[in-house]
Amino acid sequence: MEVIGKVKVINPEQQVSASFKKRELVVTTDEQYPQHILVEFTQDKCDLLNSYKQGEAVKVSINLRGREWVNPQGETRYFNSIQGWRIEKLAPEGPGQTPPMPAAEAFAPATNLNEDEPDDLPF
Repeated sequence: MEVIGKVKVINPEQQVSASFKKRELVVTTDEQYPQHILVEFTQDKCDLLNSYKQGEAVKVSINLRGREWVNPQGETRYFNSIQGWRIEKLAPEGPGQTPPMPAAEAFAPATNLNEDEPDDLPF
């Protein structure tokens, strides 16, 4: 799966335990109702964020993770996380940045055209 948007936040690396570290990235999607998606990068993937800055357009490859936890009262809870494993810069959009449109193939002229048929077009 992928998330495409602009970098809103890159948090510093957190050393959660002696053997586990993570770094969080927030990507804001570009749609009618923008979403702010928190993506976690863990262990050696934390370094992937070093060359990115706030405002850059990116594509982040993600995995959805879910886990089950039973609290001391015996209640089962479920948690989801979004884990990033790759990030790519996207080319900035602007004038002249779109690829050229391929030429349309020419159509053969109509041979069965009847000028006496009524025109039912509203214009």
